[in-house]
Amino acid sequence: MSRNKQRRKNKKGLTSAIRAVFKKHPDQKYNYKQISAILDVSDKNTRKLVLSILNDLKNEGFLNEFQKGAFILNESFSAGITGTLDATNRGAGYVVSDQSEKDIYISPKHMNHALHGDSVEVEVIARRKAKIEGKITKIVKRKTEMFVGTLDVKKNFAFLLLDNSRVSQDFFIPLEKLNGGKDGQKALVKMTSWPKGVDSPYGEVIEILGNPGNNDTEMLSILLKNEFEIKFPQEVIEEAENVGIELDPEEIKKRRDFRDTLTFTIDPFDAKDFDDAISYKKLDNGNIELGVHIADVSHYVKPGTAMDEEAVKRGNSVYLEDRVIPMLPEQLSNIACSLRPNEDKYTFSAVFEISESGKIHKEWFGKGVIHSDVRFAYEDAQEIIEGKEHELQNEIRFLDNLAKKLRKKRLKNGALSITSEEVSFVLNDEGEPIRVVNKVQKDANKLIEEFMLLANKRAATFAGKLPGNKGSDKDFIYRCHDKPDLGKIETFKVFIDKFGYDFNFHDYNDIAKNLNALFDKVKDTPESGLIQSMAIRSMAKASYETNNIGHYGLGFDYYTHFTSPIRRYADLVVHRIMMDKLEDRKTSYGNKLNDICKHISAQERKAIEAERESNKFFQVKFLQDKVGEIFHGTVSGLADFGMFVKLDENYCEGMISISSIPGDNFYFDADRFCIVGRNTQQQYNFGDHVEVQVIGVDLFKKQINLEIYEF
Repeated sequence: MSRNKQRRKNKKGLTSAIRAVFKKHPDQKYNYKQISAILDVSDKNTRKLVLSILNDLKNEGFLNEFQKGAFILNESFSAGITGTLDATNRGAGYVVSDQSEKDIYISPKHMNHALHGDSVEVEVIARRKAKIEGKITKIVKRKTEMFVGTLDVKKNFAFLLLDNSRVSQDFFIPLEKLNGGKDGQKALVKMTSWPKGVDSPYGEVIEILGNPGNNDTEMLSILLKNEFEIKFPQEVIEEAENVGIELDPEEIKKRRDFRDTLTFTIDPFDAKDFDDAISYKKLDNGNIELGVHIADVSHYVKPGTAMDEEAVKRGNSVYLEDRVIPMLPEQLSNIACSLRPNEDKYTFSAVFEISESGKIHKEWFGKGVIHSDVRFAYEDAQEIIEGKEHELQNEIRFLDNLAKKLRKKRLKNGALSITSEEVSFVLNDEGEPIRVVNKVQKDANKLIEEFMLLANKRAATFAGKLPGNKGSDKDFIYRCHDKPDLGKIETFKVFIDKFGYDFNFHDYNDIAKNLNALFDKVKDTPESGLIQSMAIRSMAKASYETNNIGHYGLGFDYYTHFTSPIRRYADLVVHRIMMDKLEDRKTSYGNKLNDICKHISAQERKAIEAERESNKFFQVKFLQDKVGEIFHGTVSGLADFGMFVKLDENYCEGMISISSIPGDNFYFDADRFCIVGRNTQQQYNFGDHVEVQVIGVDLFKKQINLEIYEF
């Protein structure tokens, strides 16, 4: 061993020993002589090394220099920090904790058998300007013990190759624990143990999901990987089956009766759960009475019941490409609560007396009963808006004009006019994708959206505003959206420069106003969807909170979710709290609402991830028989490993490996945010139009592999 190598080894061992001394005696001050004595170091050069290490540990933040030459443990290092591990697909991770001002980086060697999402205790081992580094000392609670992947069966043992790229370990499966699983099958595996000194955790097959590539297998895998329940417990099913659809005459007497008021629904053509309906009534003074009627789930699902406990556990319904995993059993979601046409239904209603200009003169919240006269699909309502004759054409067109005025006023007050691109697939009877549909929001969609926004905003203002306008009631659930991080907006500006558009801002009001101007400028261009998508990525994520900070994206001081209790638990709780206020019941929720907010926000993020994975699977499946074909595309993402391209014809997105780009040796320039040829200086930027060839698809990884096409 070389002298330098030996010195580094000695320094590493000595550093660990010095750390141990200070951690054992966190309140004791030591100088280098005292530490040398404790460690029985007498050699002059080694004593100098002790002093050097003490200064290094001070610079890292592990020690404080109490007085010249005297050191004491930094208090923040004396106690373990608890948090949640956010693992990367390269084996490292970050612990996110309220106890630390920054996320704590954990290298692969310091993971200590922790997995993505686990609650852990971490010890800080270094503080630098750029980052805090730590090592996991304890797993407080596993996020899950169930994992999904593909079985790799050998002669004497087997492994589970996990779907989740954030868990870098494969699971060792003894043959006797395969439970009938075959090589190549997808399976659900339970972690049984993880012995010390062993690289892989041990597992047992709990359920065989099927063969990879099969729709049912892949959708089950996505749901289970994201920890969503597939089936309802028997107790929940039994409770739901006891819910009748006949209304109680005595209950109707307690409610405001809207059954003689024109009422209708506007929903997707394939909808089964109708959360909301609109009623329209012309008043003698020239105003209209606009009713926003919401399914009264709270009448059927009571706190503490099995249905309620299951609903809060799920948090929301999950919408995959070929199926829905509902928050509530079908007896409620599609039958008892659903505002189906030509049926009397209980509602929680928001009623507004509103002028043609959009001014609200009166509002009313409370329990109602309705009878939906007509069920419109969005396409039906859109045809009427565009001129098709219908017996309700005057009412639909009046509401369309009113919605446009409300939207115009909202945008003027600082709301963002972002419309995200939504791509879905038309499936044949065998579940195979045969056509791609880019869902465009038209006036009919915006009509319903605007009135739902109005109801959500006014419900939050009614229930959340404290008397005297001194603050917001914390015993309420708000839908909040924080102001964007200015650094991310600066990065967005760099993206926009690539397209040749100007985007400047001085403050948060400038951001909203200038973004809307940009969206208007690009609305008919091929890059419009990409620019809107990039803008969304630059924004903060919306979440449920009890501490109201308003909703930046909508430009509202007060906002909640009130209009979809069939598919969102937040709305169900909001209904309950509003009834408490309407009936003057004093209910203290303590920290319970905070816990609900954190949980349903996390469930929402998981649902979004599952829906994206589902869409990606069907993208790959759609292009399975198109390998070798040439497509025009637009560069939609850049990274150090390559670039993503969205195909113009079918909106599917694939990846070009940076090493496969022809004509030069290309690299990713992080400062200029583009891919550059080392010799030619040829660049690939966001929004560039390229011709690509599909060279392969991988259903297992849900990847589409592309190459630049050369004639």
